[in-house]
Amino acid sequence: MARRPLPRILSNGSAQLARSRELARTAADSATDVLHPLITITRGLRRLAAAGRRRWTETPKERRGALLFLVASVLLVVALLPYGPLCAAVTLMAAAAWKGRDRAPAASDGPDESQTERLKALYEALVPYFSAAEDPEPLYAHGGAWDKAFPTYAFDGAGRISHLVVRYPAYFTDGEAEARARIEHLLAAKSGRGREYHFTWDEEGNQLTVSVLLPLPVDIAAQRFVTTPGETVLGFTDPTEVRRTLPLTYGEQQRDVPPVVWRTGLRSTEPHLLALGQPGSGTSTLLRSIALQALQHGDVVIVDGGGTGEYACLTGRDGVLAVECGLTGALASLEWAATETERRLIAANRAHQAGHPPPDDTKRPLWILLDRPTAFTHLAAADDRKDPQSLLQVPLRHGRPANVTVVVADQLDSLDTLTDAVRQHTRARVVLGPATADQIESVLGAPPHTTPVDQVPPGRGYARLGMGPVHRLQVPATPNPYDDATSDALRQAVLDLLPPRTTPADGEAVPDPDPSQGEPELVAPELVEPGQAKPEPQSVPEPETVPEPEPVVSEPVPVLTEPAERKPVPVLTKPTKSS
Repeated sequence: MARRPLPRILSNGSAQLARSRELARTAADSATDVLHPLITITRGLRRLAAAGRRRWTETPKERRGALLFLVASVLLVVALLPYGPLCAAVTLMAAAAWKGRDRAPAASDGPDESQTERLKALYEALVPYFSAAEDPEPLYAHGGAWDKAFPTYAFDGAGRISHLVVRYPAYFTDGEAEARARIEHLLAAKSGRGREYHFTWDEEGNQLTVSVLLPLPVDIAAQRFVTTPGETVLGFTDPTEVRRTLPLTYGEQQRDVPPVVWRTGLRSTEPHLLALGQPGSGTSTLLRSIALQALQHGDVVIVDGGGTGEYACLTGRDGVLAVECGLTGALASLEWAATETERRLIAANRAHQAGHPPPDDTKRPLWILLDRPTAFTHLAAADDRKDPQSLLQVPLRHGRPANVTVVVADQLDSLDTLTDAVRQHTRARVVLGPATADQIESVLGAPPHTTPVDQVPPGRGYARLGMGPVHRLQVPATPNPYDDATSDALRQAVLDLLPPRTTPADGEAVPDPDPSQGEPELVAPELVEPGQAKPEPQSVPEPETVPEPEPVVSEPVPVLTEPAERKPVPVLTKPTKSS
């Protein structure tokens, strides 16, 4: 049987549909061109009406009557003027045409010539790392299509890459830290040095997201942070890293900034802190910031191995038990801290065995802050004395149940000089200042997800609490208020946080003895020069009456039993030399 031909409408129907669609599109474009002024004026009238409605809503109710009267007066004047309505209509149409114009810039279809060259150069640089000779359809090849490897990209105003999504083949060893580090180093070098990049590896989707991080704020001054007892703000980080924010004061403004909060106390898994950095990186600033926060709820012992007087502003303040800059004072303070830790442990253990709560004197936190303790190590070895770091073993091992916290700050090249107890029991780590990725990983135990830069402001670095992620960190500005280079605003901010000074014990008034108990016999040393005769004591007349002193709340005066008869008080006079 012969096959019948298809109907004509089915054979060439697709061509007719395509032609009809093209005619409809052309007619629509022509109508748009013809009606474009009307569309523009209509859009402008709608925007003007929205602006008027918004202005009416924002106007207080007590002023709406005056506004209506003003509008009605203007309309009346326009209506009474010759050609007033016509001029008003023309003016309204012109304003609507100006308001309704399309002000959005024409979106570019793709990158310009310079951006294309930059993406091609980056693609060619990744070819040796993301290609293999056995791949039948390589994603990366010399002279290949870069748009398949970079599905998403963005540039900043200077023409440098600000955001990039990189696709890589599945056989790339993205689980090896060395392979990932090579790719990150290459991308940071080709995208522009001097900036911090954040890398997010998606092993399941075989994609790498590169983002340029904004600089952390450096103008955050020391202030009272909204925290609970047992929480210490080490600094501030990126908003994508933490879920919590703190309200901070910037002069007369307030902003919410994400903090890096370190928790101490009985339930803390990181009870002690180690901060390392280059000279001038801000480790002393970090210790001052921690000390000012710790003095709100506890006592502080400071040992300054640098001997530069960075903590002189804390001397004699309430809660500051000692500020030692010498080897002898450091040893005495740390020995007392070790003994106090043992005493607290014993008192708390006895209370637990008796079924009672711990005593109050064991609940108040005790902070031991050491700045550059390795400087005392060489002095102790030269004088054949005990190393102050050896006295930290008890507070480090047993400080958490005794509410004793140890914070050690030293230089980055002195890491090997620290004792094993300091390195093992300081699970909270901070690295400040310029440092390589290997140095940061050796201190924190994990590499950072950003590229370290060579030039950073003081107080900038990385922090890691226990086994958590590595955070970028900016320490709040807490300079030495006695330093001449400190600005007046920062100096006043630190002085406002200092506790009041403690009244020295030598300045306390000693109460007079009670007359009813009798006066004790006064025995004074004999001030006699060698080779001279001992002078005879002279009697002093007994006073007539002594008024009874007002009661003074002080320590009890010792009562003398079996008081002796009143004897004259000897007056020691220096004899003259005989001729």
